[in-house]
Amino acid sequence: MAKTILTVDDSRSVRQMVGYTLREEGFDVLEAADGMEALELLEHRQVDLILTDLNMPVMDGISMIRGARSLSGCRFIPIIMLTTESEVAKKQEGKAAGATGWIVKPFQPEQLIGVVKKLLG
Repeated sequence: MAKTILTVDDSRSVRQMVGYTLREEGFDVLEAADGMEALELLEHRQVDLILTDLNMPVMDGISMIRGARSLSGCRFIPIIMLTTESEVAKKQEGKAAGATGWIVKPFQPEQLIGVVKKLLG
């Protein structure tokens, strides 16, 4: 059975590009436009990995990670920040919230797939 990945980004084009890249590799993909939408989805669906942007309206990526980590089904799944932010302080804040890794946009599809496959073993 295919692994399910949730992509969270307020940019429709980024969600489409990430979704296409992941589906081409055989993953099932769920999409959310902000952190709140992602948390609502996670209350009803089990996922194997989350890719989230940092800067989004309604609820940012850091807050979404904290919320996801409070859900029993999301305590140990990999969460990757996929964002334009590359500051060390932001990375530390993400890690403290529970992020597993950090990829800076723009990304190379091969890089994204490599990280996802490594984390999903």
